[in-house]
Amino acid sequence: MKELSQTIENFKNQAISAERKNVLKLLIDFIQEKIDENKEISINFICTHNSRRSHLTQIWAQMAATHFRIPNVYCFSGGTQETTLFSKVAETLTNQGFKVVKIAECENPIYAIKYHENALPIIGFSKKYDHPFNPNTSFAAVMTCSQADGGCPFIAGAQARIPITYEDPKISDSTDKQTSIYFERSLQIASEMFYVFSEIIK
Repeated sequence: MKELSQTIENFKNQAISAERKNVLKLLIDFIQEKIDENKEISINFICTHNSRRSHLTQIWAQMAATHFRIPNVYCFSGGTQETTLFSKVAETLTNQGFKVVKIAECENPIYAIKYHENALPIIGFSKKYDHPFNPNTSFAAVMTCSQADGGCPFIAGAQARIPITYEDPKISDSTDKQTSIYFERSLQIASEMFYVFSEIIK
């Protein structure tokens, strides 16, 4: 997918501050430990509504694992509430080169998101973090918003709880900056997830 390759070229050398690298280190350590033990790596990215940031981190983390050929990585997302995958997220990912197809039209639509012609799609829909679709043991719970981190003090089954929070692009909704803000937040998340997996020693 040419457009996606171009998006990756545009952000992969983006500078990440020492402060953010410290934030990301816990996730790097979790993944590295699983690799060293030859175990599957399950990561559940959690946000309040499972509508924006948690989907973006799930999708870019799965893409990064594939890009760096890190095996047995399974990324999921969930919320403290079930809502919908916000349409602007699907539009942003499409514009950045993913193939996004709505496969179920309902109150909570279901999307198939592909980052390679021959890869299994990521299934995207809003769900609670403990939905049966998600892992229930031995996973890292990555809290992508401070509200979910503060409002959900215990995640059953999580082996590790890792706060990696992002500013909500929702702040730009109904403004003329919405497209650029969603684009920038997606690129920020992408660059950080690529940094995480670039640090893994196979």
